[in-house]
Parts: sequence; structure tokens; C-alpha cells
Amino acid sequence: MTQAVEAAPGTRALAGVRVLDMTHVQSGPSATQLLAWLGADVVKLEAPSGDITRKQLRDLPDADSLYFTMLNCNKRSITLNTKTERGKEILTELIRRSDVMVENFGPGAVDRMGFTWERIREINPRIVYASIKGFGEGPYTNFKAYEVVAQAMGGSMATTGFEDGPPTATGAQIGDSGTGVHAVAGILAALYQRESTGRGQRVNVAMQHAVLNLCRVKLRDQQRLAHGPLREYPNRDFGDEVPRSGNASGGGQPGWAVRCAPGGPNDYVYVIVQPVGWAPITELIGRPELANDPDWATPEVRLPKLGKMFQLIEEWSSGLPKWEVLEKLNARNIPCGPILSTKEIIEDASLAANEMVVEVEHPTRGSFTTVGSPLKLSDSPVTVTTSPLLGEHNTEVYGELGLDDEELSNLKTNGVI
Repeated sequence: MTQAVEAAPGTRALAGVRVLDMTHVQSGPSATQLLAWLGADVVKLEAPSGDITRKQLRDLPDADSLYFTMLNCNKRSITLNTKTERGKEILTELIRRSDVMVENFGPGAVDRMGFTWERIREINPRIVYASIKGFGEGPYTNFKAYEVVAQAMGGSMATTGFEDGPPTATGAQIGDSGTGVHAVAGILAALYQRESTGRGQRVNVAMQHAVLNLCRVKLRDQQRLAHGPLREYPNRDFGDEVPRSGNASGGGQPGWAVRCAPGGPNDYVYVIVQPVGWAPITELIGRPELANDPDWATPEVRLPKLGKMFQLIEEWSSGLPKWEVLEKLNARNIPCGPILSTKEIIEDASLAANEMVVEVEHPTRGSFTTVGSPLKLSDSPVTVTTSPLLGEHNTEVYGELGLDDEELSNLKTNGVI
């Protein structure tokens, strides 16, 4: 039996792993930020003009935007013009010294720089080269990919919204950040496999594919349609494709968002009605006779009238604040959750205590609030540090390559960094 070995104090899960981060906007930076939180040394390579999101959606003039800061914490920033010959030489050395390289340029962009997978593997046979693209190989390969485009083509929008309304995007960035999480899984698997093979490998993740993976239950229901209407859905009519079903889960236990007082846009509680919870709910809403009523007593007889069932619950909940509704439901062990607004989330004491909403000091914009690491490892705690200024670590990183101050000055004068 192998004896367990405790990690040395202060050691992080990915300590010693160097990541060359050639990503921009959201899908790639979300992945490399997770790697940084896991302890990797993430070196963000930017053009001398910087990641475009440094200037997008600015709330403060002449300061990096929240769009950038919230996706690039715990990284080091260097600038490099990879279109120059000297820039290509420096990039070659960076690849040689890295364990992981991540990019999310348009299809073929890195190849056109002269860095095909074959060339990269020649420079560093142990490197894990991860690419995030909009689509896989096929007719969509060269489509421009954005968050909601991926939602549209991955199955999310067609199944989100209400039956009588248009396809709807979800506020969760499942196309961008959702793909970033998938990319991290692939990168970590490749690093693990390298331990036994000694070789790096190519990791490809497409935004459409990641969204589809997150929508797998809707493909489950598409196949179930061949055997008749989906009884767990509140919809009355079914065609040959899965319909939009509002706030229904479509799963084994029906749920719905019921309105609460005073009727604001987020004064709702999501309630799930399990078989064991029906009797306690009937007591709460003042209709105890429905617990044993043959027309209401079993899940099978309730399924055809889910709308009416949740209407009865809402007649009770609409007169109470959502926190009181939550308290009463939880006291009876009924699965539920309040609809939390972004304001409520950013002010939630428990999320702050769990370091999921954290305050970070930035050198030019001051303090900003960001999302902390959702990955909690007992031997690899995360302290969220600020995103880097553009080129902040040029001297540090290029010094590690052996470039001295004089050469760095010449590189800057010649527009290489």
C-alpha cells in the first residue's frame, strides 16, 4: 500500500507548470485564470496594444476595464509583436520553456505566424498545446464565434425561454467561460498523461461542442419525444423537437419559479415538488385536503396539471417576501432557492465568506470586486491577486530568458515589445 505524502506547506497543485497564455477576450482567459488559481505560472502574452478587453466596457477612464481585470487575475503580462522576426525568435524561446500553450485566435491564425502544431512540437515535444475555437472541423469551421452564437448553435437558445416567446440567451456565459472550463479539463488530462508518455499533445475545444455538452439533457428529451409527449414539461402541444418550457426543469421532479411579495423583478423562489413534499406543501398553502385528493395525491395525476399546481403555490407565496417563503419551505425540507439578483449576490455575506466574491486591489483603478475560484482544494488554497498591467512583467519574464536591459530597451524602440 502506498503511503500518503502530504504536500509541502505553500505548495500549489500546479506549482512548476509554466503556461504561455496567448488568449484574449473571455473563453481563453477564463481557462488560463483557472490554471493560475491552481498554481500555474501563467504568462499572458499580449500585442503591444494589449488585449482588446482592457479598453472595452470601461467604467473608469484610463484604467483597465472590469471585463479585463475579472478574467486575468493572478497572471503575469508581457508584450510581444510576433509579426517581427525577433518577435518570432522570442516566441520560440517562450514555447521551449513552457509546459502549456493556450490560444483562442481565429482558425489558422497561429499557423500563419509560422507556428503549426508540427513546428511547436518540434520546438518542445513535451508541450501541451490547447486551442479554443468556435466550431469543430466542418461547414461551420470559419464562422465567427461569439458567446451567444455558440449558445444558438449548441442547443441552448432553442430550449431557453417561454413557449410563446423567442429563443433566449442565458445570462450564464456557457459559450465562453463554459468552454474555458472544458479546456482546463483537457489541459489537466494532457499534463497527467505526459507523466507516463513523456509527450505533450494537442487539445482542441470548440465553443459549440462545450455548449452542446451542457445541453445534453435536451438531446435526451429529443429522443424521448419519439415515444410521445414529455409529461414532465408544462407544455400542452409537442411537435418533433424539444420546446421551450419556461422555468420548468423537465427532469424527474417538477419545479417552477413562483412569485413573492412585493412583486419586484426578482421576487421569486424556485420550488421543486417531490412526492414526499406534496403533503407539507398543501399544509403550507392552506389546502391540506389536496394531500389525499385522488386528483392531486400522486405525481402521476399532478403531471398533467403542473401549471395549476404551481398557481396554487403562487397564490400562497405571492403574499410573502421571498426570504420568508424560503424559510417556511426549508423548514419542511422542500427543495427551493430564492432568485438572487446580481446586487444580492455581490452583497451576499456567505459568498464573501466562501471567497467566491472577493475584493482585489488594482494599482490604477483601486479596489474592484470579482469572482473567486470555485475550485476548492485542501492542499492548494487560492489567493486572488490583481490582473497585471500591460507589459508589467516584461523585464522579469524576458530577464528569465537571458535578455538584458539594453536589449529590452532596443526591443521596445524597435516595436518588438
